[in-house]
Amino acid sequence: MLIRRPSDIPASEITPLESYKRFLSRRSFLRSAIAGTAAAGAAIAGADRLAEVFSPRTHALADDTKLQTVKSPLTTTGEQLTSLQDVTHYNNYYEFGPQKNEPAENAGGLPTRPWTVKVDGKVKQPKTFDIDTLLKLRPLEDRVYRHRCVEAWSMVIPWVGYSLSEFIKECDPLPSAKYVQFLSYYNTKVEKWASEASFYSAYSEGLRMDEAMHPLTLLTFGLYGDVLPNQNGAPIRIVLPWKYGFKSAKSIVTIRFLDKQPSTTWSEMGPSEYGFYSNVNPNVDHPRWSQKTERRIGLPFYAQRRTTLMFNGYGEQVASLYNGMDLKKNF
Repeated sequence: MLIRRPSDIPASEITPLESYKRFLSRRSFLRSAIAGTAAAGAAIAGADRLAEVFSPRTHALADDTKLQTVKSPLTTTGEQLTSLQDVTHYNNYYEFGPQKNEPAENAGGLPTRPWTVKVDGKVKQPKTFDIDTLLKLRPLEDRVYRHRCVEAWSMVIPWVGYSLSEFIKECDPLPSAKYVQFLSYYNTKVEKWASEASFYSAYSEGLRMDEAMHPLTLLTFGLYGDVLPNQNGAPIRIVLPWKYGFKSAKSIVTIRFLDKQPSTTWSEMGPSEYGFYSNVNPNVDHPRWSQKTERRIGLPFYAQRRTTLMFNGYGEQVASLYNGMDLKKNF
């Protein structure tokens, strides 16, 4: 199975989810690889504010809890936010269906409470963290990040979370821990579509320790000021703005510290197409399409196509992580 092809306003001030829900109406999607977007669009009220939009379903949303957030100096500014409609209904979450609209329709059964994250591997002592403990571990920050999918489309999303490094400090990893692996929830009774994507075990992703400790690496609990919708990886996920989206593991249940590079799902399934690092790089094309440009979801057709930036525009912050590396070989 192959993958198919900012604003500094706090998320808490942007179209509350409850207001959004009250104005919902059904939007239809074609279930084909050339699915056309239905006609319910978003109007923008102000340069950086989301307009009221229309959406098909809401039962796939996680627990309806508003998150208390603070501003972050690491947020991306000067970008128009992608609408909540598109962020929550144009998704890759193959365990809940291969089409972009299907995760929103099918992820309602994902049990987000109770939820625990197990920490094991190269640590002083294995630990287990309850999701509510994690939510209180550090102040939750509003962070707008560009999101770039390996399929050459992109969004701008206001996430909520704190740097993964803050959590890692609580895990007491040993000096021998050089990598961090993330394992996602896996239950074929709930994720009935996993076999369609040839997912026969928990989704696995991984980072080098220095990547995991970078302040931009976000342990994420919400978007648009609310808890994560199920289809976006509730109740806890990773967001890595300088890497292709599939590196950002969703619905995490285990974080494992290792002394060797972990096996990761897409790299194992397509090693010539999806590398371990998967940094956004317009100079390294996917074997089946160019990575030089991308399509910004939600903009008018004539304004969607744009040049892809090295490291998705975060090179000033992260390029030093890869000094001396051949980024074509280590793609």
